[in-house]
Amino acid sequence: MSTIIALVTCYFQKNYGSQLQAFATQMAFDKLGLENETIRIDGLLPEINRAKYWYFLSKILDSATIRDKAATVRKAWAKKRNVEYAQNLAVRYGMFENFANTKFHLSKVYRSKAELGKDAHLYSAFVVGSDQLWLPSNIAADYYTLNFVPDDVAKIALATSFGVSTLSPQYGKKARRFLKRLDYVSVRESSGQQLVAKWAKRNVPVVCDPTILLTAEEWKDALDASDDGKRFAEGQKYIFVYFLGNNPWQRDLVKRAREYSGLKIVQIAHSDEYVKSDEGFADYTPYQVGPKEFVELIRDAEFVFTDSFHCSVFSMLNSKKFFTFPRYSDDGPTSTNGRLYSLLTLVHQQGRMIRKSDSASFDVAAGLKNGVETNVILRELDSLRQFTWRWLRNALEERHIL
Repeated sequence: MSTIIALVTCYFQKNYGSQLQAFATQMAFDKLGLENETIRIDGLLPEINRAKYWYFLSKILDSATIRDKAATVRKAWAKKRNVEYAQNLAVRYGMFENFANTKFHLSKVYRSKAELGKDAHLYSAFVVGSDQLWLPSNIAADYYTLNFVPDDVAKIALATSFGVSTLSPQYGKKARRFLKRLDYVSVRESSGQQLVAKWAKRNVPVVCDPTILLTAEEWKDALDASDDGKRFAEGQKYIFVYFLGNNPWQRDLVKRAREYSGLKIVQIAHSDEYVKSDEGFADYTPYQVGPKEFVELIRDAEFVFTDSFHCSVFSMLNSKKFFTFPRYSDDGPTSTNGRLYSLLTLVHQQGRMIRKSDSASFDVAAGLKNGVETNVILRELDSLRQFTWRWLRNALEERHIL
């Protein structure tokens, strides 16, 4: 029997959290001494994208979906109108592509899920995770479900996230089918745990995101990170900002922090879409930032302001004074705020969440002066880390893979 593990992740996404969690998944199996391959997505993308196309077409009258997809349209329009913006994005995307091509053990090219399924016995197990791989659109695309993997090949979900807290009956029934086929299931959020219980009647554990499986020092070694992260602010102390959402009120609060502290703002601008309020907001907006540089920027910052799950994670791992914001309104059907709430609850740091209703009265001076409960955070992260390692080892041992 093969001893190679097939990793089904979103390593190819031009998103810092996506690539770093996929890399962390690979590092976890490297650390266990197990040969592994990340399944290359390029040959499968046409089939996956066709399914996603029909999913979004079915949602054409859904106002929340339209608002969500409008960001993609705004980004494309901005690239056409603004040559400098398009060139800057090309630099950033090049950093992502270089990371994907040099850091991952990639498989051969598969042209379809059917072809990959035929070769499934070349692997001892398929592992899917983590990120928001079970979003309804991904369930419709039917790749991260592992439905193409034969029954007799082990299927493991490692910290996989639904990204949303509810599923419609249509996608809940689809979820029930693939969840019952998986041999081992773990999820990243309590909301995912509840969805699995509701639709598949399975009691599954909440484990940590793969990025948490490694300490800050292990991350530094794995990324070969430099000790010169402040080069993006010309050697100065700085506030690091990473906002994915288009929420001007968040930028306004950070401006108050800059005014009080006297520190410069370093921002990864236009992170997920073109955001008008990003223009002229930060003192430094570097674009030559790949996943490694992203971690360095967090590590060397004085303060971190973010609406990102993984930026919050790396802030915690590096004992930063961080402030987390919700990206969406809680009642929105596309809201992914649940993963942020779950993360902060796990480490008893709910107070580090700043909501829009509290932003105007937020005491910037007190917020910047107050310390972070570093010992509590690192203790809780380590406890979750050890629990996750035990769960993963047990799953692999039961299948005689480890």
